[in-house]
Amino acid sequence: MPDRALRSHPPLVVIANSQEWHTRSLESILGPHGYAVLKAYTGKQALDRARGAQPDIIIVDTDLPDLDGLEVVRMLRHDPQISESTPILVTSPGHPTRQKRLDALRAGAWDYLGSSYDGEELPLRLDAYVRAKFDADRAREESLLDRITGLYNIRGLARRARELGSQAFRHEEPFACIVFAPLLDAASDAASDEIAIREAVERLARALRESGRVSDAIGRLGPTEFAVVAQGTDGEGVVRMAERLQKLLDADGGNGNSSRVRVAAGYDAVANYHDAPIEPSDMLVRATMAMRLSRSDDGGQWIRKFEARAN
Repeated sequence: MPDRALRSHPPLVVIANSQEWHTRSLESILGPHGYAVLKAYTGKQALDRARGAQPDIIIVDTDLPDLDGLEVVRMLRHDPQISESTPILVTSPGHPTRQKRLDALRAGAWDYLGSSYDGEELPLRLDAYVRAKFDADRAREESLLDRITGLYNIRGLARRARELGSQAFRHEEPFACIVFAPLLDAASDAASDEIAIREAVERLARALRESGRVSDAIGRLGPTEFAVVAQGTDGEGVVRMAERLQKLLDADGGNGNSSRVRVAAGYDAVANYHDAPIEPSDMLVRATMAMRLSRSDDGGQWIRKFEARAN
């Protein structure tokens, strides 16, 4: 099986199949080779368990009671919560014809297993897939970039913030951190729709890339939260930055083809970083706190400066 040193637990397989005997058959082959199995009997269960458990392999049968199996594969492959490096395999109760294999591959599957398994070959094949996933996971963890947006991830943003903070300290310049999160249009009934949220995140990331300066560090803090670390920018400059970003988003949503995306913003800024007894990471935390207050504000204060509370 794959190198145990890469993981603190056995590789996890989600098996989506409505037939218990079929799942037991796979489990009897994989279990002795060190794999843990999580069962799903419907397409919806497969989606929920894959998102929650973050498995190392997903095996989906084409014949599910509620959703078409290949549609489940497509939904998994486009789900931002599921790593692109996660192998998805397809099984079928029928003979694996060439057309069925092609359809599965086009949907995003890595392989098509058919309905009969070689007890020696299958674990070896899955071992190879899991090793590839582990390598990709390790490379992503060591990377400084977010795999979806291409912006800095938390690790990369923290490193770049320290670098910009050091420069601002040496040159006695202003320094600011601002955090954004998208808000769907209040008139939309799709606020809980994952597709709408994903679209809003993509549009915000795109607007940040377009509006940001070369000298800014732009990164993703979480599923829907983004940050800009700006050397040489004070509080007034941060507000102008946020307003420019919102105008870009308004223009992007003005074609009538998509809902308007508004943002909540929070920031922390100092006029002279040389005199500020605070680390950039702490400023990011403060800006995040201010953004979350702004997001929960029903009074319309969409951008908020961090204010320390008096004891």
